[in-house]
Amino acid sequence: MELESVLKFLENKTILVTGATGFLAKIFVEKILRVQPNVKKLYLLLRASDVKSATQRLNTEILNKDLFKVLKEKMGGNFNNFVGEKICVMGGDITCEDLGVEDSNLRQQMLTQLDAIVNLAATTNFDERYDVSLYLNTMGPKYVLNFAKQCTKLKVLVHVSTAYVAGEKEGVIVESPCEMGESLNGAIGLDINNELNLLQQKLKQLQPNNSDLTNSQITLAMKDFGLQRAKEFGWPNTYVFTKAMGEMILEEEKANINVVILRPTIVTSTYKEPFPGWVEGIR
Repeated sequence: MELESVLKFLENKTILVTGATGFLAKIFVEKILRVQPNVKKLYLLLRASDVKSATQRLNTEILNKDLFKVLKEKMGGNFNNFVGEKICVMGGDITCEDLGVEDSNLRQQMLTQLDAIVNLAATTNFDERYDVSLYLNTMGPKYVLNFAKQCTKLKVLVHVSTAYVAGEKEGVIVESPCEMGESLNGAIGLDINNELNLLQQKLKQLQPNNSDLTNSQITLAMKDFGLQRAKEFGWPNTYVFTKAMGEMILEEEKANINVVILRPTIVTSTYKEPFPGWVEGIR
C-alpha cells in the first residue's frame, strides 16, 4: 500500500532535484523514471556555466552511467525521446538566491509548476573547507527553502541530511529536530550568523594579500578551522556540524512549507534495483 501511494503521488507531478550529479540523486531519478514513467517533469539542477554544459553533464555524468542500462533496455529506441520529454536540466547553485537560475522564464515556470523539491545538493567530505561546507550544507538549504516559499502549488520539500547530526552518541537515538542554537555538548553561543562572521574574518586573515600562505595552506587552515568550530559545539567533524545547522534553518524558517528531513546512515551500493551492486565514489 505504501509503494502504491508513492507511485500515485508521483504520477503527473513536477519535481525539482538539486545536486543532480550526486550518487543518491542519480538513483532517485532513475528509480522515478523506471517505476513511474507518468511523472510529468523532473527539473535537474547542477552546476554548469550554460545550458550546453548542463546538457553535457547530464549525458556524461548521469544518463551514460550503467545505472540507467535497465531503463534503456526497457525503453528501447524511445529512451532519448522519453528522457527529452521528462527531464529539464539547468545550471544553478543552491548557495545563491533563486538557486542561481538566471533564466527568468525557466524560474517562473518552476515556481508555478513544482509539486515537490528534493534537495540532495551537499558536500559530504568530513573535513571539507569550512567556507565550502557552511555555504553548501547550511546556507544552501536556506536558499532552497526561500525558493520553495515562492512556489504556488508546492506540496513538499524533502531535504536529505545525515543520521550523524546526532553526533557520536550510543544507544537509541531519538529522531528529534535540530533546534536553532542547540549544541550537542551543552555549549552556549551557537549562532549561524556568528559562524558566517567568523568565517569571513578567518578568510580575510588568510587572503594572499595579507599573508605569505599558499592556496594549499589556506585550504588546510580552513579545514582545520571548520573542525575546530564543530568540536567546540560537540560535533565530530565539519560535515555533520554544517548539516545540523542546515536542519536548524529549515526547522526555524519553514513557516507553512511541508518539510521532510531524511537522515540516511551509511549509503552503500544498490541492493536489488535496478540491479545489485551499483556504486560510485568509493573512498
